[in-house]
Amino acid sequence: MISLTHTVAHLQLASVLYGLPRQVVDPHITIKDTIVTKVLKLATVAALTLAALSAQAASQPAVIYDTAGKFDKSFNEAVFRNGVEVYNKDKGVKVKEFEPQNEAQREQGLRRLASRGNGPIVAVGFNMGSAVEKVATEFPKTQFTIIDMVVDKPNVQSVIFKEHEGSFLVGALAAIASKTGKVGFVGGMDIPLIRKFECGYEQGAKYVNPKIEVFQNMTGSTPAAFADPAKGAELAKSQFAKGADVVYAAAGGTGIGVYQAAKDEGKLAIGVDSNQNHLQPGTMLTSMVKSVGLAAYQTWDDAAKGTWKPGIKNLGLAEGGVDWALDKDNEKLITPEMKAKVDAIKAEIISGKVKVHDYMSDSTCKY
Repeated sequence: MISLTHTVAHLQLASVLYGLPRQVVDPHITIKDTIVTKVLKLATVAALTLAALSAQAASQPAVIYDTAGKFDKSFNEAVFRNGVEVYNKDKGVKVKEFEPQNEAQREQGLRRLASRGNGPIVAVGFNMGSAVEKVATEFPKTQFTIIDMVVDKPNVQSVIFKEHEGSFLVGALAAIASKTGKVGFVGGMDIPLIRKFECGYEQGAKYVNPKIEVFQNMTGSTPAAFADPAKGAELAKSQFAKGADVVYAAAGGTGIGVYQAAKDEGKLAIGVDSNQNHLQPGTMLTSMVKSVGLAAYQTWDDAAKGTWKPGIKNLGLAEGGVDWALDKDNEKLITPEMKAKVDAIKAEIISGKVKVHDYMSDSTCKY
């Protein structure tokens, strides 16, 4: 049986945490309700308070990165810097991390985290898809969130992004900045997701300049294509030799070579996933940023509040899921007129006036 003293104590805590009005929790305020009615009301709110606190206590957040590791200067690091570190600081809760060293450890790491009671577990990247599908089946009561892939399981939340919209913006900016009328794209692994980036980029460039020439190369056909900066530099230099003066890399760690080549050649580069402007200040025209860190943070926060839900989240410009980066490292490259034009295009995409074709909808690129 819940005593009135204990109930009031719980409700005084609730008033601090959830902003309940004082008259609900102060037993000394005179009201017309009978004492029995009052106790029932207090007990109900106390139960809700304890349920919320229990949900927060039960949450044991975790993340498993892909094999590139949390310091890849790209996708995984964005989750670490903007998700894990921020959540640790804001909530005072330590997020459990696992970095697989090879492909086999993706599944092993997921299973280890789940078996130890962690959850929700954020899996970073499309390469985690098969591992999440298998382990989520083995642990049906554990919550999983996968970023950049859809896994159809009742205990999995899939967060995907409208990369074609963000890539359209940086493609438009590339065309505005180009003096040669030629720009380039270097992709990582040749898969539909990376084609989605390229297609959006080319659409944006041709929206600004229908006659612009867009070169494109994919680094390879295996996951290793996301971790080959030497090949990235080689491909970028071949595009510069053809006349491109801006190259966009959607290639993970391979992009580091693209950015270095741009600096060496006196050209411009565009980063991806996280804000990479700081990697080569004065060379990086901008970065197409994806809010992957925020997606991870929101997963853990929702679980702590008891509001986490399975299903698909698709985040674009309107939802703040993608954007272009402007900061101290590239502000000298962006004139007020350039910014105004890109912002206007962004508004047109959000309003629906400009439609950006998604390559993954039909495996074609339409301009």
